[in-house]
Amino acid sequence: HTEETVREIEAMGRRAFAVRCDVTNREEVDAAVARTVEELGSIDILINNAGTLDHAAQFDQQSPELWERDLKVNLTGAFNCAQAAWPHLKERGWGRIVNMASVAGTLGGFGQASYSTTKAGLLGLTRTLALEGGRHGITCNAIVPGVIGTEAFSMASPKMNDRIVARTVLKRPGEPQEIANAIAFLCSDLASYITGIELNVAGGVELFVF
Repeated sequence: HTEETVREIEAMGRRAFAVRCDVTNREEVDAAVARTVEELGSIDILINNAGTLDHAAQFDQQSPELWERDLKVNLTGAFNCAQAAWPHLKERGWGRIVNMASVAGTLGGFGQASYSTTKAGLLGLTRTLALEGGRHGITCNAIVPGVIGTEAFSMASPKMNDRIVARTVLKRPGEPQEIANAIAFLCSDLASYITGIELNVAGGVELFVF
């Protein structure tokens, strides 16, 4: 949904483009932020969208190496990007940070110890940034997606996908554009009094469905 998000933000009259870098490498992150400031003149919006979801294992089989990797990418990566952008947002006295969490972080995930733990941690980071950013005109919120019809979804087991979709109220996977719409809303002036929230964009998968 990166391309869709860029389009929605640009439709609000703000310049946007996707920056791809190794979020676990602080020097690379700092350089990417510096290039962004040089090209755009400032940073208004940060969307932490890096993540790993490429393995599943029950807890006793969780790989320690993949546990550490997921912590570095999903959680420390968001920390690195937010801390690198923070001085520029403070200087402007206005900013929007949107962290991409997951229902795995709010509900837990069977066979997803590392992924669900890092996404839950991201929600804690979201609240802290909201608390500390408010006095500087910076809001920070989290999107909590459910099952979204991305390339990764299409590569997963169809039987498992059907089980997950059946748990949603709307009985379908979400579209990347629907995530982009939610991000754009949180970055817009319509959401100027919203900060520190977890916005579920999950088709009601978090509800008790039977």
